[in-house]
Amino acid sequence: MERLAERAEAVSMATPASVKAKLYSRLVNEQAQSWGLATFTELIQRGVDLCVFEKLVQIAPVGEPIKRSNICRVCHARILAERMENAPIYWPHCPYVQFQNR
Repeated sequence: MERLAERAEAVSMATPASVKAKLYSRLVNEQAQSWGLATFTELIQRGVDLCVFEKLVQIAPVGEPIKRSNICRVCHARILAERMENAPIYWPHCPYVQFQNR
């Protein structure tokens, strides 16, 4: 996905933020269904920065299935980003914030 994102940067300014957010959501959902997602601990070990909500789930006393889930599915940032341009979201390390054309 990172390679796909890097290649898409060349046209990113021409693509509306809401379209990028919807595409990202779909790709993550497809990956979750096909191969499964890495846990947040595994992502940290790979050098990926977590958003505040992912970090909260990562340190919470919950089971591995929850730590391997796509918590962006219930995040307000995803909902806003998929529905509006320049969405009022500013969470550090949130992929949906990064899609905003600011």
